Amino acid sequence: MPALHFQMNSSMSPSEVMGVLTDFSPSRVEEWPSIDAEHFQVHERGDTWAEVTEGNDKSWERARYEWDPSQNTVTVTTRDSKPFGSGGWNFTMTPTTEGTHIDVRLERHPHSFGAKMMSSIIPFAGPVFRKSFKEPLKTV
Repeated sequence: MPALHFQMNSSMSPSEVMGVLTDFSPSRVEEWPSIDAEHFQVHERGDTWAEVTEGNDKSWERARYEWDPSQNTVTVTTRDSKPFGSGGWNFTMTPTTEGTHIDVRLERHPHSFGAKMMSSIIPFAGPVFRKSFKEPLKTV
């Protein structure tokens, strides 16, 4: 099971970080460069959860987001993904004097041969993922 763990700091408060991670309005495609309008769809949404498909031609996933403002956590359970397979993300936000410390964990459970091959790069992709979060989460 390929996994990745990294941390970053944001100048935003934990609630602002959570707001960016769980904003499923049409502006999501403007905030996140890895999401395009053709591959963004909100299937269902509740007060603290959403079922969405998002990504682009090369990589997309259908996932269930669940968040707990009292715990400053966002959990993303990936149901299906091209090219990586199922798995998920966990974000834990801790307030700091400068903003927020964000702990990020990613796991994949690839089943097909292609997904297993693509997922093998995940443990080495920390800098790529960290860079994709830099602007939306105002990381420093």
